[in-house]
Amino acid sequence: MLRFNDIADRVLDYSPNADLELMQKAYVFSAKVHEGQERLSGEPYLVHPLEVAGILGDLRMDDVTIAAALLHDTLEDTLTTREEIERIFGEKVAFIVEGLTKIAKIEFTSVRERQAENFRKMLIAMSTDIRILLIKLADRLHNMRTLEHLEDEAAQRIAQETLEIYVPLSHRLGIRWMMQELEEYCFRSLHPQAVEEISRQLTGSRDERERYVQEMIGLITATLKAGGIEAEVKGRLKELASIHRKMQAQDIDVDQIYDVLAFRVVIDGSPENCYAALGLIHAAWRPVPSRFKDFLGNPKPNGYRSLHTTVIGPYGERTEIQIRTQDMDRDAEYGVAAHWRYKSEGENENEEDQNRFAWLRQLLEWQRELSDPHEFLDTVKMDLFPDEIFVFTPRGEVINLPRRASTIDFAYAIHSEVGDKCAGARVNGQMVPLRQVLVDGDTVEIVTSANQFPRKDWLDFVISGKARSRIRHSIRLNERARSIQLGRDILSREFRKAGLSLSKLSEGGDLDDLASGQIKGAKQDDLFAAVSYGKIPASRLVNVLKGKPVPEEEQPAESSEPLQERLRSLFWKRGDAAPDGQSGILVSGEADVMVRFGGCCDPLPGDDVLGFVTRGRGVTVHARGCARVFELDPDRRIEVQWDTEKAIPRKVRIRVTSRDKPGILAKVTNSISAAGINISGVKVNIDEKERAIQSYELWVSNTRTLTAVMKELSRVKGVLSVDRLRG
Repeated sequence: MLRFNDIADRVLDYSPNADLELMQKAYVFSAKVHEGQERLSGEPYLVHPLEVAGILGDLRMDDVTIAAALLHDTLEDTLTTREEIERIFGEKVAFIVEGLTKIAKIEFTSVRERQAENFRKMLIAMSTDIRILLIKLADRLHNMRTLEHLEDEAAQRIAQETLEIYVPLSHRLGIRWMMQELEEYCFRSLHPQAVEEISRQLTGSRDERERYVQEMIGLITATLKAGGIEAEVKGRLKELASIHRKMQAQDIDVDQIYDVLAFRVVIDGSPENCYAALGLIHAAWRPVPSRFKDFLGNPKPNGYRSLHTTVIGPYGERTEIQIRTQDMDRDAEYGVAAHWRYKSEGENENEEDQNRFAWLRQLLEWQRELSDPHEFLDTVKMDLFPDEIFVFTPRGEVINLPRRASTIDFAYAIHSEVGDKCAGARVNGQMVPLRQVLVDGDTVEIVTSANQFPRKDWLDFVISGKARSRIRHSIRLNERARSIQLGRDILSREFRKAGLSLSKLSEGGDLDDLASGQIKGAKQDDLFAAVSYGKIPASRLVNVLKGKPVPEEEQPAESSEPLQERLRSLFWKRGDAAPDGQSGILVSGEADVMVRFGGCCDPLPGDDVLGFVTRGRGVTVHARGCARVFELDPDRRIEVQWDTEKAIPRKVRIRVTSRDKPGILAKVTNSISAAGINISGVKVNIDEKERAIQSYELWVSNTRTLTAVMKELSRVKGVLSVDRLRG
C-alpha cells in the first residue's frame, strides 16, 4: 500500500517548495471522513485517493493537485461540504474537488447518456482548470488497475468506456505511458481469449527476446558512441494490445510479427543530434522502406516529437527504434502536465501553448454548438484518437487530418465557411473529386463557390468530427427552413379559405400570440414547423382565431410537447391490426401506435432508441447512436422505449470472419442454435485473403442475448472477428 510519506517525498523531490502542510492536512482529513469505508477489494477506501495522488506525483503535479486528489471523493461519498473544504484548504482545492463531484453526481436515463454528458461536463470543467481532467484520468487509471474486483459485465462496460474516452484523452494530452497502460487494461478485460493466446505464443521466446534486447541496447549504444553521440538506450516488448492491433490490421499471427520489440534512444543533445543518430543507425542496419516517421518536423497535435524508424536487425528481424532528446522524452512521459502553467490573471498563452491546446478549444466549441450529448460524443470520439496524416496548403502550412480524410475534411479544417462553400479541389495541382482520399504529403487547394452548400452525400465520405458536425448542422437548418415554409404555405391556404390574411395576422402580432398559446414559448416559425409536421391541424388555428369552440381532441396540450398528448389521434393503429404486427415499442407509454424501424441501424430491444415523427407514416425508431439521427430535425424527436413486458424478436445481421477451414461453419451454426436463436438466412463468401466471411440473419429478442452469442462465437477456434451489421 502506498503511504502518504512516499507521495510527499516524491513531490518534494521535484518541487522542494511545495506546501507539505496543505498535502498533509488533506491526507489526514481524507483518512478521517473515509474511515470505515471499504472498496470492493476489501481494502480501506483511503487506499484509492492515496493511489490517485501517487499517479499524479508520477506526473510531477503541484501541491494543489495532490491535495485535491486526496480529497476528490469526499464531497460525493461523505458528509463533507464544499464550504468546509474551502475553509480548510482554500478556494483552488475546493474548486477542483467540486468540479470532479459535479461530473460524478449527474443522473441519467441510460448508460450512453451518462457517458456522453459526463464527458461534456468534464470538458467544461477542464476548460477552466485542466487539473480536473488530470485527476479524473488518474482516478480512472487506478480503477482500471483494480478492475478484477468487479463482475464481468460491469468490468467490460467500464473497460469499453475507458477505451472510447479516457485512452484517447490521455493520448491527446500527450501522456503516453498512461495511454498505453489504460489501453492494455482495456484489452485484457475485453479480449481475455486473445490475451491468453498471444501470451502463450510469446512465452516460449521470452528469455530469448530479453537476451536480444540487452544485446541490441549494447550495439545501438556502441554505434552512437562511435559517432560521437551520447545517449541512453531502452528496450521493451510491445504491449499485448499493440501486438493484437497489428495482428488484426494485417491479418497475421504472432509469429509473423517481427517488430514486437521497440527501442528508445534518448539523446543528450539538440534535435539536430537526433537526425545524426538516425543516420548512424541507418548506416549500421538497413531501414525498412515506408516505416520512417518524422515527428520532429511535423509534431503531433498533442506536442509529441520523435523520429520513428524500423530497421532490419543483426539477425534479420524487424526492430522499431524511436529517437528523441531528453526534453522530448519528458514531453512524451508527462505530456500536457510538463507544460501547463498556472498563470497569473492577465498572463497570455504563448504560441506553443495555443497550438498545444487547439484541439481542446475545438472540443469546447463543439460542446457549445451541439445540444444533443449523444451527437457531441459521437463527434468527438471520431476526432480524439485519429490515425493522422499530414497534408499541406498551397502556402506550405501543415494540416493534421485523420487517415482516409477527404478534400472536404481538409476544407473544413481550414475554415467552416471554406468547407460549406467547397465546390472542388486540386491535389498536387490536379483537379480531383470531392470524395478524393488524401495521403501523407499531399498539397491541397480548395475551390469555393457562393452557390455551393453542404450536401447529405458528403456524410458518406467525410471523416473528421468538425466536418461531420458542420454538415449535419447545415442539413438540419435546411430541413427546418423547408418545414417552416411548408407550414407557412399550408396555413396561408387554410386562412384564405376562411377569409383570413396570414400576412396581416403576422404584422399585427396576432400570429405570435397564437403561437405562444398553442406551444409554450413558441414563435411564428415554431408554429409553422408544428403545422408542417402534423402536430397542430391548421383547422384548429382557424377555429381559435374565429373564436369557435375547438374539438376536445384538438385542444392544445398544456405541456411544452403537444405531440405526446396527441399521438393516440395522430398515429393510432387500426383496430383490426394483426397481433403479430406489434412493434414492442412504447411511444409516450402507448403501445398501439404506428411504428416502423430505421433500416439504417436496425435497433434491437436493449439498444438505446429515439423516435422521430414521420409525416403520414407514424413514428420511425432509430438507435441513439445512428448517424441518421443527427441529420433529422430535433423538433420531430420524441422519446420512445422498449416494452419490457413483450419480448418481440427482431431480425438482426451479424458477420463472422474466420479462417477458411473445414468444420468452422458447423461450429458457428451450432453455437447460434445452442443459444436458442433462429437463423433465417446464411451467406458465405471467401475473400482475397482466403478468409471465410459468414453473414447471418438471426431473430433475436434483445441485445443481451445477441452479445452473449457473439461472445461465444468469438471463442470458436479459427474465428477472427464477430461484428453486428447495421443498415
